[in-house]
Amino acid sequence: MNALVRIIIVSVVAFALSYILGGVTMDSFWTAILLALTLAVLNAIVKPILILLTLPITLLTFGLFLFVINALIILLADKILDGFQVKNFWWAMLFGLLLSVVTSILYQPKDRNA
Repeated sequence: MNALVRIIIVSVVAFALSYILGGVTMDSFWTAILLALTLAVLNAIVKPILILLTLPITLLTFGLFLFVINALIILLADKILDGFQVKNFWWAMLFGLLLSVVTSILYQPKDRNA
């Protein structure tokens, strides 16, 4: 159930960001749902491989290179999905940063022990 809620939250935030950011366009809300699913798969499969391959530079930059990896994942999702377009790397980085911040604010699971 938590995964479904997270997919819906990411979809809504991504769709809203596509209206706010000029360098990111999305055709419909269904594209936003497909984007959330695609990002979930890419983050589960491709991102750990990229983190492992770029571990020295990630350590050297104190983890800031992870923002670059997030932007690359978003650009890869742009290539996979037809209705989702990102103009360039910098728009992808801004989109990824805002998507991460807003979804982490909106999705805070309740502590069951409290």
